[in-house]
Amino acid sequence: MNRTPSDPTVQPVPASVTAQVDAADTTLSNPKRAVLSLGGNLGNRLENLQGAIDALEDTPGVRVKAVSPVYETEPWGVEPGSQPSYLNAVVIVKTTLPPSSLLERAHAVEEAFHRVRTDRWGARTIDVDIVAYADETSDDPALTLPHPRARERAFVLRPWLDVEPDATLPGAGPVADLLAGVGETGVVARGDLELRLPD
Repeated sequence: MNRTPSDPTVQPVPASVTAQVDAADTTLSNPKRAVLSLGGNLGNRLENLQGAIDALEDTPGVRVKAVSPVYETEPWGVEPGSQPSYLNAVVIVKTTLPPSSLLERAHAVEEAFHRVRTDRWGARTIDVDIVAYADETSDDPALTLPHPRARERAFVLRPWLDVEPDATLPGAGPVADLLAGVGETGVVARGDLELRLPD
């Protein structure tokens, strides 16, 4: 994996997670499909998105299978103009990690890129959210599946639809229908920016 010298290094996967997937790492047998949303509005936004994708691919038991186009959006939940705009993308992964361990890895990636959790809708270098994990549903407050606000967010639905035109959000319906309902105002395609699928 190529990173510039300024890129942060993601900490090793905790031993407890590694132990779960050592055998599966070589074969990735019986993987589950997961949808992850990436976004950031601080620092080098594109490099941060690509670094997060590469870090996910480096995770034992995770393989990145698809990467969406890049979109630029206004921050969610704050006054217009109070923060820089976001770059957003969606990735599809196949994984042998259970949802809790995938969430642990997502948080490790955020921490490696110096994500600061102070304000709920605060600016951030990178955000890695699990949108859906197979067809699982869960009300666990530590990880609600699918993501409870995904159906309302065009910056999730639009890039997801690009990589999976027939995608369905569990319990909510086809992503195309959800996107039609919320509209795409403020979600701007950045055709001049591109994210790489890891080798």
